[in-house]
Amino acid sequence: MSKFLRIALALGGVLIGSGIAAGGTDSLQAVFAKMDAVAAHFKGLTADVRKISHTAVINEDTVDTGTIAVKRPKPHEVRMVMHINPPHASDTEFSGTKVRIYYPSMNTVQEWNLGKHKELVDQFLLLGFGTNSRNLESAYTITLGGPDTVAGQKTTRIVLVAKNAEARAQFPKFELWISDESGLVVQQKFYQPGGDYIMTTYTNVKLAPNLPDSVLTLHIPKGAKIEHPQK
Repeated sequence: MSKFLRIALALGGVLIGSGIAAGGTDSLQAVFAKMDAVAAHFKGLTADVRKISHTAVINEDTVDTGTIAVKRPKPHEVRMVMHINPPHASDTEFSGTKVRIYYPSMNTVQEWNLGKHKELVDQFLLLGFGTNSRNLESAYTITLGGPDTVAGQKTTRIVLVAKNAEARAQFPKFELWISDESGLVVQQKFYQPGGDYIMTTYTNVKLAPNLPDSVLTLHIPKGAKIEHPQK
Protein backbone atom coordinates (compact mmCIF):
# COMPACT_ATOMS: atom_id res chain seq x y z
CA MET A 1 0.00 0.00 0.00
CA SER A 2 1.42 3.40 -0.98
CA LYS A 3 2.19 6.15 1.50
CA PHE A 4 -0.49 8.36 -0.03
CA LEU A 5 -3.18 5.68 0.24
CA ARG A 6 -2.31 4.98 3.90
CA ILE A 7 -2.56 8.68 4.73
CA ALA A 8 -5.81 9.12 2.80
CA LEU A 9 -7.30 6.26 4.78
CA ALA A 10 -6.04 7.75 8.05
CA LEU A 11 -7.65 11.04 7.16
CA GLY A 12 -10.83 9.12 6.45
CA GLY A 13 -11.80 11.22 3.47
CA VAL A 14 -11.23 14.52 5.18
CA LEU A 15 -9.37 15.74 2.13
CA ILE A 16 -12.68 15.33 0.38
CA GLY A 17 -14.59 18.01 2.12
CA SER A 18 -16.87 20.99 2.07
CA GLY A 19 -17.77 23.93 -0.08
CA ILE A 20 -19.73 22.18 -2.86
CA ALA A 21 -23.36 23.18 -3.07
CA ALA A 22 -26.57 22.10 -4.71
CA GLY A 23 -30.13 23.24 -4.13
CA GLY A 24 -32.68 20.60 -5.01
CA THR A 25 -31.44 20.80 -8.58
CA ASP A 26 -31.74 18.35 -11.44
CA SER A 27 -28.76 19.39 -13.58
CA LEU A 28 -25.00 19.50 -13.06
CA GLN A 29 -24.82 23.07 -14.32
CA ALA A 30 -27.20 24.18 -11.57
CA VAL A 31 -25.07 22.34 -9.01
CA PHE A 32 -21.94 23.98 -10.40
CA ALA A 33 -23.52 27.43 -10.19
CA LYS A 34 -24.28 26.93 -6.52
CA MET A 35 -20.84 25.43 -5.94
CA ASP A 36 -19.16 28.54 -7.31
CA ALA A 37 -21.31 30.80 -5.13
CA VAL A 38 -20.32 28.89 -1.97
CA ALA A 39 -16.67 28.65 -3.04
CA ALA A 40 -16.41 32.42 -3.26
CA HIS A 41 -17.03 32.82 0.47
CA PHE A 42 -15.88 29.58 2.09
CA LYS A 43 -13.26 30.11 4.84
CA GLY A 44 -13.72 27.15 7.19
CA LEU A 45 -16.03 25.05 9.34
CA THR A 46 -16.40 22.80 12.36
CA ALA A 47 -18.53 19.65 12.47
CA ASP A 48 -19.20 16.34 14.15
CA VAL A 49 -17.99 13.33 12.16
CA ARG A 50 -19.19 9.73 11.82
CA LYS A 51 -16.93 7.52 9.71
CA ILE A 52 -17.71 4.02 8.46
CA SER A 53 -14.78 1.97 7.13
CA HIS A 54 -16.11 -1.05 5.21
CA THR A 55 -13.93 -4.13 4.61
CA ALA A 56 -15.53 -6.09 1.77
CA VAL A 57 -13.70 -9.40 2.13
CA ILE A 58 -15.22 -9.99 5.59
CA ASN A 59 -18.26 -7.74 5.07
CA GLU A 60 -17.45 -5.80 8.24
CA ASP A 61 -17.83 -2.14 9.19
CA THR A 62 -15.70 -0.18 11.64
CA VAL A 63 -17.53 2.90 12.95
CA ASP A 64 -15.70 5.90 14.41
CA THR A 65 -17.01 9.25 15.66
CA GLY A 66 -15.31 12.53 16.39
CA THR A 67 -14.99 16.17 15.38
CA ILE A 68 -13.30 18.16 12.66
CA ALA A 69 -12.13 21.75 12.24
CA VAL A 70 -11.15 23.09 8.80
CA LYS A 71 -9.71 26.42 7.72
CA ARG A 72 -8.98 27.67 4.21
CA PRO A 73 -6.95 30.87 4.67
CA LYS A 74 -6.08 31.04 0.95
CA PRO A 75 -7.58 29.51 -2.22
CA HIS A 76 -4.94 26.76 -2.42
CA GLU A 77 -4.19 26.35 1.28
CA VAL A 78 -6.03 24.06 3.71
CA ARG A 79 -5.51 23.39 7.41
CA MET A 80 -7.40 20.71 9.30
CA VAL A 81 -7.53 18.96 12.66
CA MET A 82 -9.66 15.85 13.23
CA HIS A 83 -10.27 14.17 16.59
CA ILE A 84 -11.45 10.54 16.66
CA ASN A 85 -12.95 9.19 19.88
CA PRO A 86 -12.04 5.87 21.57
CA PRO A 87 -11.76 2.96 21.02
CA HIS A 88 -9.72 3.98 17.94
CA ALA A 89 -8.66 7.34 19.37
CA SER A 90 -6.40 9.54 17.27
CA ASP A 91 -5.76 13.20 16.51
CA THR A 92 -4.81 14.20 12.98
CA GLU A 93 -3.34 17.50 11.78
CA PHE A 94 -3.10 18.33 8.08
CA SER A 95 -1.37 21.45 6.73
CA GLY A 96 -0.15 21.87 3.18
CA THR A 97 1.56 18.55 2.44
CA LYS A 98 2.39 17.71 6.06
CA VAL A 99 0.39 15.29 8.22
CA ARG A 100 0.81 14.44 11.90
CA ILE A 101 -1.24 11.69 13.58
CA TYR A 102 -1.14 11.25 17.36
CA TYR A 103 -2.22 7.94 18.90
CA PRO A 104 -2.91 8.47 22.64
CA SER A 105 -2.94 4.75 23.46
CA MET A 106 0.71 4.47 22.34
CA ASN A 107 1.70 8.09 23.12
CA THR A 108 3.13 8.13 19.60
CA VAL A 109 3.10 10.67 16.78
CA GLN A 110 3.53 9.66 13.15
CA GLU A 111 4.72 12.45 10.86
CA TRP A 112 4.35 12.35 7.08
CA ASN A 113 5.48 14.68 4.31
CA LEU A 114 3.41 14.22 1.16
CA GLY A 115 5.49 16.60 -0.92
CA LYS A 116 6.29 13.88 -3.45
CA HIS A 117 2.55 13.35 -3.84
CA LYS A 118 1.68 17.05 -4.13
CA GLU A 119 -0.11 16.60 -7.46
CA LEU A 120 -2.39 13.96 -5.95
CA VAL A 121 -2.89 15.96 -2.76
CA ASP A 122 -3.91 18.99 -4.81
CA GLN A 123 -6.31 16.85 -6.84
CA PHE A 124 -7.99 15.49 -3.72
CA LEU A 125 -8.32 18.99 -2.31
CA LEU A 126 -10.17 19.96 -5.49
CA LEU A 127 -13.05 17.83 -4.23
CA GLY A 128 -13.97 20.49 -1.72
CA PHE A 129 -12.87 23.27 0.60
CA GLY A 130 -14.07 26.08 -1.64
CA THR A 131 -13.05 24.79 -5.05
CA ASN A 132 -14.77 26.25 -8.10
CA SER A 133 -16.42 24.09 -10.75
CA ARG A 134 -13.87 24.89 -13.46
CA ASN A 135 -10.99 23.41 -11.45
CA LEU A 136 -13.12 20.46 -10.33
CA GLU A 137 -14.13 19.58 -13.89
CA SER A 138 -10.51 19.76 -15.02
CA ALA A 139 -9.60 16.88 -12.67
CA TYR A 140 -12.77 14.76 -12.53
CA THR A 141 -15.49 13.35 -14.74
CA ILE A 142 -18.67 14.28 -12.86
CA THR A 143 -22.19 12.88 -13.14
CA LEU A 144 -25.39 13.61 -11.27
CA GLY A 145 -26.43 10.88 -8.84
CA GLY A 146 -29.82 12.26 -7.90
CA PRO A 147 -31.75 13.25 -4.75
CA ASP A 148 -31.30 11.49 -1.41
CA THR A 149 -31.89 12.06 2.31
CA VAL A 150 -28.91 11.89 4.67
CA ALA A 151 -28.95 12.56 8.42
CA GLY A 152 -32.46 13.99 8.06
CA GLN A 153 -31.44 16.43 5.33
CA LYS A 154 -32.50 16.51 1.70
CA THR A 155 -29.42 16.25 -0.47
CA THR A 156 -28.21 15.94 -4.06
CA ARG A 157 -25.62 13.24 -4.76
CA ILE A 158 -22.87 13.71 -7.33
CA VAL A 159 -20.44 11.05 -8.57
CA LEU A 160 -16.80 11.81 -9.44
CA VAL A 161 -14.16 9.74 -11.26
CA ALA A 162 -10.58 11.02 -11.30
CA LYS A 163 -9.01 11.70 -14.69
CA ASN A 164 -5.56 11.07 -13.17
CA ALA A 165 -4.74 7.37 -13.67
CA GLU A 166 -2.79 7.01 -10.39
CA ALA A 167 -5.60 8.53 -8.35
CA ARG A 168 -8.21 6.44 -10.20
CA ALA A 169 -6.24 3.24 -9.51
CA GLN A 170 -6.29 3.91 -5.77
CA PHE A 171 -9.82 5.36 -5.58
CA PRO A 172 -12.00 4.31 -8.55
CA LYS A 173 -14.94 6.53 -7.59
CA PHE A 174 -16.14 9.21 -5.16
CA GLU A 175 -19.64 10.23 -4.14
CA LEU A 176 -20.65 13.46 -2.40
CA TRP A 177 -24.06 14.25 -0.88
CA ILE A 178 -24.74 18.00 -0.84
CA SER A 179 -27.32 19.60 1.44
CA ASP A 180 -30.10 21.23 -0.61
CA GLU A 181 -30.62 23.75 2.21
CA SER A 182 -27.13 24.77 3.32
CA GLY A 183 -25.12 23.95 0.21
CA LEU A 184 -22.51 22.07 2.27
CA VAL A 185 -21.34 18.46 2.14
CA VAL A 186 -23.43 16.20 4.40
CA GLN A 187 -21.84 12.91 3.42
CA GLN A 188 -18.97 11.63 1.30
CA LYS A 189 -17.93 8.18 0.19
CA PHE A 190 -14.80 7.04 -1.52
CA TYR A 191 -14.27 3.62 -2.99
CA GLN A 192 -11.16 1.44 -3.05
CA PRO A 193 -10.38 -1.50 -5.33
CA GLY A 194 -11.88 -4.74 -4.08
CA GLY A 195 -15.08 -3.24 -2.72
CA ASP A 196 -13.73 -1.50 0.38
CA TYR A 197 -14.93 2.04 1.04
CA ILE A 198 -14.95 4.83 3.60
CA MET A 199 -18.13 6.85 4.15
CA THR A 200 -18.06 9.98 6.29
CA THR A 201 -21.16 11.84 7.49
CA TYR A 202 -21.01 15.41 8.83
CA THR A 203 -23.56 16.79 11.30
CA ASN A 204 -23.81 19.91 13.43
CA VAL A 205 -21.90 21.77 10.72
CA LYS A 206 -21.00 25.37 11.55
CA LEU A 207 -19.26 27.81 9.24
CA ALA A 208 -16.25 29.24 11.07
CA PRO A 209 -14.26 31.78 9.03
CA ASN A 210 -12.04 32.94 11.91
CA LEU A 211 -10.80 29.76 13.58
CA PRO A 212 -7.71 30.49 15.71
CA ASP A 213 -4.46 28.67 14.96
CA SER A 214 -4.63 26.96 18.36
CA VAL A 215 -7.70 25.01 17.20
CA LEU A 216 -5.83 23.77 14.13
CA THR A 217 -2.68 22.60 15.92
CA LEU A 218 -2.10 19.29 17.67
CA HIS A 219 -1.27 19.53 21.37
CA ILE A 220 1.10 16.62 21.91
CA PRO A 221 2.14 15.57 25.43
CA LYS A 222 5.81 15.79 26.39
CA GLY A 223 7.63 12.53 25.99
CA ALA A 224 5.57 11.33 23.03
CA LYS A 225 7.47 9.12 20.63
CA ILE A 226 7.98 10.59 17.13
CA GLU A 227 7.95 8.27 14.12
CA HIS A 228 8.51 8.92 10.42
CA PRO A 229 6.99 5.88 8.65
CA GLN A 230 8.49 4.83 5.37
CA LYS A 231 6.68 3.76 2.21
